[in-house]
Amino acid sequence: MKKIVKLAMIFVFAMFLFNSCEEEETTKGTLTLSITDAPIDMTTVSGVYLTVTEIQLNKSGSDWYTFEEFEGPQTFNILELTGGESALMGSFAMDAGNYTQLRFILDAPEFGNANPSNPGCYIKFNDGTEKPLFVPSGSRSGWKAVGAFKVPSNGDVAITADFDARKSVMKQGSNEFYILKPTIRLIVDDQAGKIAGGVTGIPADTDIIIYAYEDGTYTDSEADEPTNDTIARFPNAITSDKVCDDDSYHLSFLAPMTYDLVVTTSIDGEFQEVLDIVEDVVVESRKTTSVPIDLSLL
Repeated sequence: MKKIVKLAMIFVFAMFLFNSCEEEETTKGTLTLSITDAPIDMTTVSGVYLTVTEIQLNKSGSDWYTFEEFEGPQTFNILELTGGESALMGSFAMDAGNYTQLRFILDAPEFGNANPSNPGCYIKFNDGTEKPLFVPSGSRSGWKAVGAFKVPSNGDVAITADFDARKSVMKQGSNEFYILKPTIRLIVDDQAGKIAGGVTGIPADTDIIIYAYEDGTYTDSEADEPTNDTIARFPNAITSDKVCDDDSYHLSFLAPMTYDLVVTTSIDGEFQEVLDIVEDVVVESRKTTSVPIDLSLL
């Protein structure tokens, strides 16, 4: 009888260990992280370089913790990541669950040091000159990216961080002092859709820039000239794209919903006018919505 009891206890203990191990294995998931960007409005700029030294994560109801698997520092010219292009930052094993924010710790120059040597974050101009990019608290509390996503147990999720340099790079004062203002959104890749199309009837020597707004949120004041150095035109646009040399545009990494497209003109980098608003464009997950635009009809 004692042997039977002993064997039963060993069996129960073994099952407990097996279930514990199985539970531990299935409470992990994988996050694949990429970055992208929308075009910047400055025609004299050839590059916006960001050096990421660390990535931190915030789980709902928990504190921040660091991705130990991130191999930093990594430097990106985010102006190369427009028109639907993206760059892989890495894949990371992590606890399954719901998450709300990421935080990018940057190799950013500190305020008060007017001419930092070899800054990790800087802006480069077409004439080859460079200026440091100052990021308030970027090397300490980091640059936050907001957007809810879920890491499935024993599964994976891919997300993309849209840095949107157009709204993030700001010139302060007359001394060309540049800062990065946090404007990052997180998109779950397999939930995202896209708007794309060709544009015809473009006037000579004119650039066409298209802004995507959540349906019904655009107002005429969005096109107003910025009132100070820290506000861009069309500040509430979800994303934007400049019509390419092949007369096409691509608005990528869009959440599934209805959008309005604001079609504008620019000459030599200077905003000219809003030509039209294409309303009620529906975006579905993992699909491309084709919206051709004929400017001669506007």
